[in-house]
Amino acid sequence: MYRSILVPLDGSTFAEHALPIARSIARRAPATLQLVSVHVPIAARYVDGTVLFDEALDNRLKEHERAYLDEVVKRLSADSNVSLTATLLEGNLGSVADVLNEYATSAQADLIVMATHGRGAWSRFWLGSVADKLVRQVLVPILMVRPSEAGETQPDLTREQVFQHLLIPLDGSSLAEQILEPALALGQLMQADYTLLRVVEPPLPISYPHTEYTTRLEEQLLNEWKTEAQTYLDGVAERLRAQVKEQGKSPLSIKTKVAVSRYTANSIIEETSSQGIDLIAMATHGYGGLTRVVMGSVADKLLRGAPVPVLLCRPQGKAS
Repeated sequence: MYRSILVPLDGSTFAEHALPIARSIARRAPATLQLVSVHVPIAARYVDGTVLFDEALDNRLKEHERAYLDEVVKRLSADSNVSLTATLLEGNLGSVADVLNEYATSAQADLIVMATHGRGAWSRFWLGSVADKLVRQVLVPILMVRPSEAGETQPDLTREQVFQHLLIPLDGSSLAEQILEPALALGQLMQADYTLLRVVEPPLPISYPHTEYTTRLEEQLLNEWKTEAQTYLDGVAERLRAQVKEQGKSPLSIKTKVAVSRYTANSIIEETSSQGIDLIAMATHGYGGLTRVVMGSVADKLLRGAPVPVLLCRPQGKAS
């Protein structure tokens, strides 16, 4: 599934922390790594009604950006036989996400790997705001890497990044299930285990008067919802096992888990820590009848709070 992997860079070491993961996937797929940066022109100044633009300075900046991309290619090539390309695109501060989206389409990329934010010596790092916009635009899966505080240190590009256990939150909708194909394709490259998770929200709001009757009613409804959620997850797991068996691939190791929480994103993060998860994979939106949670808001919270990389896909069509 993964033959062309796009890695946006903005010149910061924070952004480069996406490279070890992208390289590892590319080596195993195998796939071509396409390194891309978007040149943001120096802002023009207005003096006495005249627009002043220093073209020479802007050209020197472009040369610096091209040299930076060439240097990254050189570093990646030193210890890897992965196919590499490097491209500098033209854009502006407001259009970087659009430029990357258009390039991903024209270059037929089938995975984007990028850091959630970047910062460094240049004055116009754009990766953070671009990541937010790009997640909402691209039609291909996007793997978001959240650099740690050590992100200012240049990453070890020779380090082999392996995902051993993937957590896949589902809400019961067909939209949410569209993450399954890209998640399994990535996990199978690394012989990973999988946990399918469904978070069930308690049926009554906290503010609802809790009497003996409402407590019994909530307990009854919650048990029914948990049973339905477990049945759903078991069915998805069995379907995936059968699908892989038909393809003649190695059997999947899939567990299922139903959690109860009013705070879906927090519950996912807790499961990540307790189960030793090293990648979360989910659709950017969906709608499940049990949880009453729109997946989009959960995806936003995970991008900002998850301690591990997050694989996202923007589902197509309507929920069923």
